[in-house]
Amino acid sequence: MPPPSERTDPVTTDALHLGLDGGGSGCRALLWRGTVIGAGSAGPANASSDPEGAAANLRAAAEAAARDAGLPPAALDAAIGHAGVAGVQSPAQASWLAARLPGRCRVTEDRDTAVAGALGATGDGAVAAIGTGSFVALRRDGVLRAAGGWGLALSDNASGGWLGREALAATLAGCDGTGPRSELTAALLARFGAAQDIAAFAATARPADYAALAPEIVAAAQAGDTVAGALIARGADWIEAALAALGHRDEPICLTGGLAPCYRAALDRPGRRFMAPIGTPLDGALALARSAGVS
Repeated sequence: MPPPSERTDPVTTDALHLGLDGGGSGCRALLWRGTVIGAGSAGPANASSDPEGAAANLRAAAEAAARDAGLPPAALDAAIGHAGVAGVQSPAQASWLAARLPGRCRVTEDRDTAVAGALGATGDGAVAAIGTGSFVALRRDGVLRAAGGWGLALSDNASGGWLGREALAATLAGCDGTGPRSELTAALLARFGAAQDIAAFAATARPADYAALAPEIVAAAQAGDTVAGALIARGADWIEAALAALGHRDEPICLTGGLAPCYRAALDRPGRRFMAPIGTPLDGALALARSAGVS
C-alpha cells in the first residue's frame, strides 16, 4: 500500500467504495474512488463474541481510512461497502451490524471475503484460512461450500485461538500428570505462574487472547517440542478432514491467514497443488463492494 503522496489522484466522479475485513485480531479498511485512496485499521471484530466492539472497531477502521484519504468521516455516508466479519452466523447478525456501519454496507461472514480475495472472482480452488479463527472452503463450478468457522467455543480447529487454548489445556494436563510435559508447557506454566492462574485466564479469554500464544507454539514445534508438534499435527489432520468432507479432488489449495504456512509441510502430498493467494480478505471485501456498485 503506497503512502498517500505516491497514490494516483482519484477520479472524483467515481463512487466511493469501502472494503472492511473484520477478524479476531483486528480489522482493516480500504477506500476506493477510481483507485485506493485510503487505508485504516482498528481493534478486533467478532460479531458473536463482542458485537458492540465489532461495530465500533469496524467503524473506527473505516473512519481511519477516510482520514487517510483526506475525507471527513461524514463522506462515508455515501460509500457502497462490503464487510466480511468473523462470527457472523445469521442474517439477523449481519443486518444488525450493517445498520451500525457507514454508508450502504453489506455484511457477510468472513468466508466470503477470504475466498474472493484468495481465489479471485472466478475459478475453482480450495481455501484453508487459518488465522485467529479458521475455516476450509471449496469453490467448484461457481458453487462455494465450507467447513468450520463456527467460533472457538465449538470449532476453529487449527487456528491461532485453538492452538493457544489447546496448549494451555495440555499444560494443565501436564500439571495433573494426565498428559506429557515439554519445554513449551513448562514455559507456559512459568509465564502464567500456576495452574490456577491459567484457569483464571481462560475464564475471560477471547480468541485473540489465546491466539497471542500461537507464535510461541509454532516456534516450539519447529524446534522439535513434542507437545507443540502434536498440536500442529492435529491441526493438519483437521484441515485434511475438512478438505475430504468438501469433496476436494485436484483443485489447487490456497493457504491463507497468518498461521496457514506452518501447516504446508504437513499437508503436502504427491500431486497436490498449492497456489499463492491472489489477494487478501481485505482485497476480497473491496472487490465485492465494487461489484455491488455496478448497476
